[in-house]
Amino acid sequence: MKEYFNIRYEFDRGEVHRMIDERLGQPGSDYICVADGVILEHANTDKAYNRVVNGGMFSICDSSYVPLYLQRIYGVRYDQYCGAQIFKDIVSGCRHRMIFLGAQQAVLDSLQSNLAKMNPEVASMQFVELPFCGVEEFDYPGIARMIEADGADIVWVALGAPKQEIFMSKLKPHLGRGVMIAVGAAFKFYSDISEARAPEWMVRSHLEFVYRIGQEPKKQIRRCWRIVTVLPRILRQERKRARSGGR
Repeated sequence: MKEYFNIRYEFDRGEVHRMIDERLGQPGSDYICVADGVILEHANTDKAYNRVVNGGMFSICDSSYVPLYLQRIYGVRYDQYCGAQIFKDIVSGCRHRMIFLGAQQAVLDSLQSNLAKMNPEVASMQFVELPFCGVEEFDYPGIARMIEADGADIVWVALGAPKQEIFMSKLKPHLGRGVMIAVGAAFKFYSDISEARAPEWMVRSHLEFVYRIGQEPKKQIRRCWRIVTVLPRILRQERKRARSGGR
């Protein structure tokens, strides 16, 4: 595990899954953040949110640009591990009981149907639409009781950043076991009634953000603008840290 840009990352996919299995064998719950550009920006402009992001097990790197920055600054090579991929890896692995929280019920129903083709056991798992409310207004004890009654090992959360990370941090004290993972748009990507992920050639070319802008221009342009405005400062700070020998 390494800390870069004030976020504790785990880049090794094998280690990610080993640590999930290890945590599931212990009492208490925990969570994993899937750190894209939005989380990178918020974690470096909001100290309270930074504590939330780093208060879980670790973050995986959803951004395709962070590995490029780190190669340039430190000369190290890391790979992106995006939310859509860890979602597919765990669901298709058929090793854990899961519960899926967030999104509208129509999206959840389509998601369940599609995932059941990947893992037939998903057909008997719960897909729960959460109420549309502020992050402070959820019934966290009630949600925890529902999860524990279900017996889920993995709790998938799709509320969008930064809301979903705060949600997990507030739910954590109420859960007796399990690992929560916030996957943002992955629910939409694997359903048939919402936006799909960008074509593979755009993903490989680091142009997925262009596709997302085309899908949701108002929302994504605002997000990209916020990232671009803070990125120079974040890069300067990391370069300074690299020169001082820190990682």
